[in-house]
Amino acid sequence: MTQGISGLNLVLRAVEPNDASFLFIWENNPSNWRISHTEVPFSMHNIHQLIEQFSNPRTSGQIRLIILHKGTGKPLGTIDLFDISFKHGYATLGILIADEADRGKGYAEEAINLCIHYCSEHLELYNLQCFVHADNHASLNLFKKLHFREVGVRKEWYLYKENRIDEIAFQLCLRNLNRQ
Repeated sequence: MTQGISGLNLVLRAVEPNDASFLFIWENNPSNWRISHTEVPFSMHNIHQLIEQFSNPRTSGQIRLIILHKGTGKPLGTIDLFDISFKHGYATLGILIADEADRGKGYAEEAINLCIHYCSEHLELYNLQCFVHADNHASLNLFKKLHFREVGVRKEWYLYKENRIDEIAFQLCLRNLNRQ
Protein backbone atom coordinates (compact mmCIF):
# COMPACT_ATOMS: atom_id res chain seq x y z
CA MET A 1 0.00 0.00 0.00
CA THR A 2 1.08 3.54 -0.73
CA GLN A 3 2.58 5.36 2.26
CA GLY A 4 0.89 8.52 3.36
CA ILE A 5 -1.79 9.90 5.62
CA SER A 6 -4.31 7.11 5.99
CA GLY A 7 -8.01 7.31 6.79
CA LEU A 8 -10.95 4.94 6.60
CA ASN A 9 -11.37 5.05 2.81
CA LEU A 10 -8.56 7.30 1.64
CA VAL A 11 -4.83 7.84 1.66
CA LEU A 12 -3.27 11.25 1.10
CA ARG A 13 0.26 11.09 -0.26
CA ALA A 14 2.85 13.39 -1.75
CA VAL A 15 2.85 14.02 -5.49
CA GLU A 16 5.30 11.84 -7.41
CA PRO A 17 6.73 12.38 -10.91
CA ASN A 18 4.70 9.43 -12.24
CA ASP A 19 1.50 11.33 -11.29
CA ALA A 20 2.11 13.74 -14.17
CA SER A 21 -0.23 11.98 -16.63
CA PHE A 22 -3.39 12.21 -14.53
CA LEU A 23 -2.46 15.68 -13.19
CA PHE A 24 -2.14 16.76 -16.84
CA ILE A 25 -5.67 15.48 -17.53
CA TRP A 26 -7.17 17.06 -14.38
CA GLU A 27 -5.46 20.44 -14.83
CA ASN A 28 -6.52 20.60 -18.48
CA ASN A 29 -10.16 19.65 -17.90
CA PRO A 30 -12.10 22.88 -18.60
CA SER A 31 -14.84 21.82 -16.14
CA ASN A 32 -12.24 22.15 -13.34
CA TRP A 33 -10.97 25.55 -14.48
CA ARG A 34 -13.76 27.46 -12.78
CA ILE A 35 -12.61 26.43 -9.30
CA SER A 36 -8.89 26.42 -10.09
CA HIS A 37 -9.02 29.82 -11.86
CA THR A 38 -7.09 28.30 -14.76
CA GLU A 39 -7.26 30.30 -17.97
CA VAL A 40 -4.90 28.46 -20.30
CA PRO A 41 -4.02 24.79 -20.73
CA PHE A 42 -0.96 23.32 -19.01
CA SER A 43 1.79 21.63 -20.99
CA MET A 44 3.35 18.44 -19.68
CA HIS A 45 6.47 20.53 -19.05
CA ASN A 46 4.37 22.85 -16.82
CA ILE A 47 3.05 19.84 -14.90
CA HIS A 48 6.58 18.55 -14.27
CA GLN A 49 7.60 22.02 -13.05
CA LEU A 50 4.63 22.06 -10.64
CA ILE A 51 5.58 18.64 -9.30
CA GLU A 52 9.11 19.90 -8.71
CA GLN A 53 7.78 22.95 -6.84
CA PHE A 54 5.74 20.72 -4.55
CA SER A 55 8.91 18.87 -3.49
CA ASN A 56 10.01 21.76 -1.25
CA PRO A 57 7.11 23.37 0.62
CA ARG A 58 9.38 25.60 2.71
CA THR A 59 10.51 27.49 -0.39
CA SER A 60 7.40 27.17 -2.58
CA GLY A 61 4.81 27.72 0.17
CA GLN A 62 2.78 24.88 -1.36
CA ILE A 63 1.93 21.28 -0.61
CA ARG A 64 -0.12 19.15 -2.97
CA LEU A 65 -1.32 15.76 -1.83
CA ILE A 66 -2.86 13.12 -4.06
CA ILE A 67 -6.14 11.68 -2.76
CA LEU A 68 -6.17 7.91 -3.32
CA HIS A 69 -8.96 5.42 -2.71
CA LYS A 70 -7.53 3.10 -0.06
CA GLY A 71 -9.09 -0.08 -1.44
CA THR A 72 -8.40 0.37 -5.14
CA GLY A 73 -5.48 2.80 -5.16
CA LYS A 74 -7.39 4.92 -7.69
CA PRO A 75 -6.35 8.58 -7.67
CA LEU A 76 -9.48 10.60 -6.91
CA GLY A 77 -8.11 14.13 -6.83
CA THR A 78 -5.85 16.52 -4.97
CA ILE A 79 -5.84 18.52 -1.80
CA ASP A 80 -3.68 21.61 -1.85
CA LEU A 81 -2.18 23.80 0.82
CA PHE A 82 -0.86 27.04 -0.61
CA ASP A 83 0.14 30.50 0.55
CA ILE A 84 1.61 28.64 3.52
CA SER A 85 3.25 30.75 6.19
CA PHE A 86 5.14 28.49 8.54
CA LYS A 87 6.20 31.56 10.53
CA HIS A 88 2.64 32.72 11.19
CA GLY A 89 1.06 29.25 11.10
CA TYR A 90 -1.53 29.47 8.35
CA ALA A 91 -2.34 28.06 4.93
CA THR A 92 -5.05 28.23 2.29
CA LEU A 93 -6.77 24.94 1.49
CA GLY A 94 -8.14 23.83 -1.86
CA ILE A 95 -9.57 20.48 -2.92
CA LEU A 96 -10.51 18.79 -6.17
CA ILE A 97 -12.35 15.50 -6.55
CA ALA A 98 -11.54 15.17 -10.24
CA ASP A 99 -14.21 12.86 -11.61
CA GLU A 100 -17.79 13.98 -11.19
CA ALA A 101 -18.80 10.34 -10.59
CA ASP A 102 -16.64 10.33 -7.42
CA ARG A 103 -18.23 13.47 -5.97
CA GLY A 104 -20.90 13.31 -3.29
CA LYS A 105 -19.47 10.12 -1.77
CA GLY A 106 -17.83 11.71 1.28
CA TYR A 107 -14.30 11.66 -0.16
CA ALA A 108 -13.84 15.43 0.09
CA GLU A 109 -14.99 15.43 3.73
CA GLU A 110 -12.62 12.61 4.68
CA ALA A 111 -9.71 14.15 2.75
CA ILE A 112 -10.21 17.54 4.40
CA ASN A 113 -10.44 15.95 7.85
CA LEU A 114 -7.18 14.07 7.21
CA CYS A 115 -5.57 17.29 5.99
CA ILE A 116 -6.80 19.20 9.06
CA HIS A 117 -5.18 16.64 11.34
CA TYR A 118 -1.96 16.72 9.31
CA CYS A 119 -1.85 20.54 9.43
CA SER A 120 -2.49 20.64 13.15
CA GLU A 121 -0.35 17.75 14.37
CA HIS A 122 2.52 17.61 11.89
CA LEU A 123 2.84 21.03 10.30
CA GLU A 124 1.83 22.73 13.57
CA LEU A 125 -0.28 25.28 11.73
CA TYR A 126 -2.72 27.45 13.64
CA ASN A 127 -5.23 28.50 10.96
CA LEU A 128 -6.61 27.25 7.68
CA GLN A 129 -8.57 29.38 5.26
CA CYS A 130 -10.46 28.64 2.08
CA PHE A 131 -12.44 30.57 -0.48
CA VAL A 132 -15.64 29.22 -2.05
CA HIS A 133 -17.81 30.63 -4.84
CA ALA A 134 -21.20 31.60 -3.41
CA ASP A 135 -23.01 29.37 -5.92
CA ASN A 136 -21.01 26.24 -4.96
CA HIS A 137 -23.56 25.00 -2.44
CA ALA A 138 -21.98 21.58 -1.92
CA SER A 139 -18.63 23.13 -0.90
CA LEU A 140 -20.27 25.82 1.23
CA ASN A 141 -22.21 23.16 3.14
CA LEU A 142 -19.15 20.94 3.49
CA PHE A 143 -16.90 23.62 4.97
CA LYS A 144 -19.66 24.70 7.39
CA LYS A 145 -20.14 21.05 8.43
CA LEU A 146 -16.40 20.84 9.12
CA HIS A 147 -16.63 23.87 11.47
CA PHE A 148 -15.01 26.40 9.16
CA ARG A 149 -16.36 29.80 10.11
CA GLU A 150 -17.49 32.28 7.48
CA VAL A 151 -15.29 35.35 7.96
CA GLY A 152 -16.09 37.49 4.96
CA VAL A 153 -17.51 37.95 1.51
CA ARG A 154 -15.76 39.33 -1.52
CA LYS A 155 -18.65 40.90 -3.40
CA GLU A 156 -18.87 40.17 -7.14
CA TRP A 157 -15.33 38.80 -6.99
CA TYR A 158 -15.38 36.18 -9.71
CA LEU A 159 -16.57 36.53 -13.30
CA TYR A 160 -18.12 33.44 -14.86
CA LYS A 161 -20.01 33.55 -18.17
CA GLU A 162 -20.71 37.27 -17.81
CA ASN A 163 -22.05 36.83 -14.25
CA ARG A 164 -20.36 38.23 -11.17
CA ILE A 165 -20.23 35.76 -8.27
CA ASP A 166 -19.43 36.48 -4.64
CA GLU A 167 -16.61 34.56 -3.00
CA ILE A 168 -17.04 33.42 0.61
CA ALA A 169 -14.00 33.34 2.90
CA PHE A 170 -13.84 30.67 5.59
CA GLN A 171 -11.39 30.13 8.46
CA LEU A 172 -10.74 27.24 10.81
CA CYS A 173 -8.69 27.87 13.93
CA LEU A 174 -6.98 24.52 14.46
CA ARG A 175 -6.22 25.12 18.13
CA ASN A 176 -9.97 25.38 18.86
CA LEU A 177 -10.82 21.98 17.34
CA ASN A 178 -10.90 20.14 20.65
CA ARG A 179 -13.29 22.72 22.12
CA GLN A 180 -16.02 22.23 19.48
